[in-house]
Amino acid sequence: MTQQLTAAVTRISVPTETVATTNQTNVYLVDGEESLLLDPAGRHEEINAAIADCQPGHIVATHCHTDHVAGLTAYAFETNATVWSPVGHENRFAQSTGIYPARTFRDGHRVGPVRVIETPGHATDHTAFEVDLADGRTAIFTGDLVVAEGSIVVGGLDADMADYLDSLRRVKKREPDVLYPGHGPVIDEPEKAIDRLIAHREDREKAILDAMGDNAEEVDEIVDRAYEKDILAVYDLARKTVIAHIRKLDDDGVVRWDPETEQATLLSN
Repeated sequence: MTQQLTAAVTRISVPTETVATTNQTNVYLVDGEESLLLDPAGRHEEINAAIADCQPGHIVATHCHTDHVAGLTAYAFETNATVWSPVGHENRFAQSTGIYPARTFRDGHRVGPVRVIETPGHATDHTAFEVDLADGRTAIFTGDLVVAEGSIVVGGLDADMADYLDSLRRVKKREPDVLYPGHGPVIDEPEKAIDRLIAHREDREKAILDAMGDNAEEVDEIVDRAYEKDILAVYDLARKTVIAHIRKLDDDGVVRWDPETEQATLLSN
């Protein structure tokens, strides 16, 4: 019999150096039978006040990008909480935070008041956490998997577009009542938000294929044709995202990708 893990959630949005348009990262204190500090993005007086009232017994991060873990080591020492990381990512965690995790988790494990959901894609170590709220609703802390507005950056060697889409679908299948994202407002319509992000990625993939069908092969040319708006301010992120899409299409057997020349060739049916 699965134990119901009821909890109350405190959300604290703190300024961070992040590519998110909010320029802030959400930090969460989850208070249940046990308490947990999630994504301590930096030292902040509101976090200090929250943990003074509710000392966390556990500290976790959705992933090891700096805008989610910059305050982790300080709060680990101040609270003496147990620090966790995903199995297989202990060294990555230590390099990012400066502290080696005391314990590790896998998909389905319990960490204090939350349940673990492995959600790679934005990063290889990306993890979401599910909890039953005190008001009877089910919530999932989604880190950089879902946002209420805009889209998630899925680019760079650490990213995988196919994994990202699969993670979105896995979270949707759990039918949560609310999502607590890493950036931006709380999401009260999870299915709608997830469907929007999946459709956005499918539209971008189609635009890339259309560009390649029009004889674009070099990445920069594909980027220029796949985006209909001015992306000069975020061109590097857009370029990385296009490459992530192309790598997925290469795995799907739709295109041939040469990472050395950064050229992609559309394969015939």
